[in-house]
Amino acid sequence: MATDRQDRIRHRAHEIWEKQGRPHGADYQHWDQATREIDAEDAAAKKPAAKASASKAGASKPAKPAAKAASPAKKAPAKAKAPK
Repeated sequence: MATDRQDRIRHRAHEIWEKQGRPHGADYQHWDQATREIDAEDAAAKKPAAKASASKAGASKPAKPAAKAASPAKKAPAKAKAPK
């Protein structure tokens, strides 16, 4: 898999080199920039997968109870008893 990563970095570094007008002597800078970009892409691709697995793990938890329905109409206060 490392060769796949290196191929991606090499291809991206070449694109950067061409975009900057094919300057001489900037190969290390282009390689470093390409490495950072590829690593950032890989990290971003892993984040949604991590969130998906976390949500699957959360699916085994019992569901939260639904919001309580509106309370029934309030009862009228009890009638006061007349004194004896």
